[in-house]
Amino acid sequence: MDHLVRGIGMNDEIRIFSVDTTETVNEAVSRHGALPTAAAALGRSMTAGLMMGSMLKNEEKVTLTLQGGGPVGAIVVDSNAKGTVRGYLSNPEVHFPLNDKGKLDVSRAVGTDGYLSVAKDIGLKEHFTGSTEIVSGEIGEDFSYYFYASEQVPSIVALGVLVNPDNSIKASGGFIIQVMPGASDETIRYLDQRAKEMTPVSKLIDAGLSPVEIIDEAIGAENWRVLDESPVKFECNCSKERFLNAIASLDPKEIITMIQEDGGAEADCHFCRNKVWIEKEELQALLTH
Repeated sequence: MDHLVRGIGMNDEIRIFSVDTTETVNEAVSRHGALPTAAAALGRSMTAGLMMGSMLKNEEKVTLTLQGGGPVGAIVVDSNAKGTVRGYLSNPEVHFPLNDKGKLDVSRAVGTDGYLSVAKDIGLKEHFTGSTEIVSGEIGEDFSYYFYASEQVPSIVALGVLVNPDNSIKASGGFIIQVMPGASDETIRYLDQRAKEMTPVSKLIDAGLSPVEIIDEAIGAENWRVLDESPVKFECNCSKERFLNAIASLDPKEIITMIQEDGGAEADCHFCRNKVWIEKEELQALLTH
């Protein structure tokens, strides 16, 4: 089962998140019918979202939006402190030939003219929102820049997705290593050097390495320790009640049109693609409230 590991290391000067998201991303990709390049973009974004969710507590949650101006359109990911994630992209039917490095051309799909925004719901009236420009469209680099520019936390963000010929997910996962305030120059230099030498994370997962073994490979087993491990999964919290609440906020004329022309309404969840039919009697009930 997919799971996430949290740890600290280098004399407690860094904090570490590492996750295997192969089954989680496969669930999302299959629901959306995503082609390989789009699947990689969605998978990388969901993997980052799960790790950012794990930085939160209790009922807190985070919504990530990547809008890079590329053909996949907006990528939206919801995650929370309990290890669940859901995500969608505007156009899942995007695929390109491999780039000059022989990899899926995620940057071309996402685009490089736009922004990455992070909205955290931490139980206060106002959400914390941070936004930075997209620097490469590769997603890992974009999140690394976000942490540095918006939250002032230097971070190594590695995200990887391998897609099978039948469009299912062969391997997906990633890690985030963050430098804590007061970290020594020596620690920062060491991480910089290791970052340059690292094997792509998707290859490590494909080779059967666990989230713990991936960090061992990245910075050395002797340089960190595990704090806890927890399961992660794709989960959508859509429901008929939520759809009805959304419809209730529409102009009454629109609801009347649904009743008269369609005899009801079909609601389609962006995140999980589940469809729910709402009877005309239920729509009429909304008009009398």
